[in-house]
Amino acid sequence: MLTSLVINNFTLVSRLEQEFGAGMTVITGETGAGKSLILDALGLALGDRGDTDRIRLDAERVEVAASFDIGANRAAQSWLDEQGFERDTDSGECLVRRNLNREGRSRGYVNGQPATMAQLRDLGGLIIDIHNQHEHQSLLSREHQRDLLDDFGGYAKLRDTVAESYHDWSAARKARDHWRNNSGEISERRDLLSFQTQELEQLGLAEGEIETLEKEQLLLSNAESILRNCQLVLQLCDDSGDSEALPALSALNKACTMLEALPQVGGAIEEAGKLLDSARIQVAEAVTEIQQHLNSSELDPERLAQIEERLSLAYQLARKHKIKAEELPAHLRALGKELAQLETTGADGEDLEEQVRHSETQYLKAAEKLSKSRNKAAKAFATAVNGQLKDLAMGGASIEVGLNTNEGNRYSPNGLESVEFLVSTNPGQAHRALAKVASGGELSRISLAIQVVAAENSSIPVLVFDEVDVGVGGATASVIGKLLCKLGQSGQILCISHQAQVASYAQHHLLACKSQTDKVTESELVLLDETARAREIARMLGGEELTPATLSHAQEMLKASQSF
Repeated sequence: MLTSLVINNFTLVSRLEQEFGAGMTVITGETGAGKSLILDALGLALGDRGDTDRIRLDAERVEVAASFDIGANRAAQSWLDEQGFERDTDSGECLVRRNLNREGRSRGYVNGQPATMAQLRDLGGLIIDIHNQHEHQSLLSREHQRDLLDDFGGYAKLRDTVAESYHDWSAARKARDHWRNNSGEISERRDLLSFQTQELEQLGLAEGEIETLEKEQLLLSNAESILRNCQLVLQLCDDSGDSEALPALSALNKACTMLEALPQVGGAIEEAGKLLDSARIQVAEAVTEIQQHLNSSELDPERLAQIEERLSLAYQLARKHKIKAEELPAHLRALGKELAQLETTGADGEDLEEQVRHSETQYLKAAEKLSKSRNKAAKAFATAVNGQLKDLAMGGASIEVGLNTNEGNRYSPNGLESVEFLVSTNPGQAHRALAKVASGGELSRISLAIQVVAAENSSIPVLVFDEVDVGVGGATASVIGKLLCKLGQSGQILCISHQAQVASYAQHHLLACKSQTDKVTESELVLLDETARAREIARMLGGEELTPATLSHAQEMLKASQSF
């Protein structure tokens, strides 16, 4: 339940701290005194749209903090745990706070931890339910009527299952239709991939083979000139050659012998001898390497032709696929993977058809179960509302809940039927759509009867009724007071009322009053004691002028209602 509310700088309220108790609490006061400001501030704390115009003129921001006892509210406790918010398991307190500055920046907190506006609204939906004087307008909506019936029936999980299975069926149909529309393109693509992979497989190019072939092709294409030049180099270097000039190796051997014959004088001569000796060794090694190459090399025009033909085919396919030749092996793997996927498309099409059939069966199974539940709930709901209508001086009126199969047996996420409240305001009259039958006053009382029935079956512990007694007479107002008082026995009721008969049934009475000092207007709430409460009830009965008769009447009314 709501245990306390702290408001700072909200319209006419500079600061307000108010505690709340169990049972029924009524808020009364003159028009414009700020009764509804309390509910507006509570709505702001629980994620309602923030309007900077609601910030008090002499302030920079508004802040509202609402404390709830959720010790017995398992749904709210589970939600906090799922969302990762800390909670006091000993006291059961849950503190919700919201502030809004003039730049429109809004911040929310749950138990001191930052929370989004969506999270505040979700939490608020688990702990408080507001019924206002305009709800009878939304009651004309078939969607709202359906939601009221479903909430009354208590089959929210079944309704969610229907919606989920509908979306599964819809997604399966979409996938199946997409496959049907694109099956021709898929077949063409599959044929193309099959041809392309066959071409590449026939080539059989290995990873890194292009680089190897290009090196071998370069070597073979230049083999003749390489052999000729190597032979010339040997003639220049090796003393076994026929050159008239002194071969390099012989010259180096002779030079080294001459230096070795000189006296050991050291210095530059010795260093020169070392360099020449090193050069002689390196030239000898070079001659050996060249000789080995000549012995192992031979001209192979057939091998060269094979390599050039293979490279030509590889280059041709690479141009065809608009890639580099060395990328062909990886490209073949990619094409093969895509082809393998498309080759299962025929089977996938059959699978998609089966998924459509299966999801449709699951949807119909859940939807038909929902229809049966709605039929059962519709009868119980109508019986309960008709009972309330009698108490509200509409004994001749009755309500029926019509369940109409969707046009063309159309499937929908909300089931196989629409819901419509049908009303007869007089005995013998046919039941017709609510919007076409009820007058304004009748609609208000019918709406109240439905709200009371809905509240009696609500799992939400805090119920707020904002001026739902507008337009009713004294006897009917007394019935409304009794109904709200009865609801307060199993939960917490907050009620804003202009009716003395309703206010007299509350366990707690708050007076909204407005004062003005130094041209500054201030609204506040005052918890009334028995004496002050009798005076307020008397004012509501007889206007501003308080007489002994109205005061006595108020005291008698309080005495009678408190014994209810």
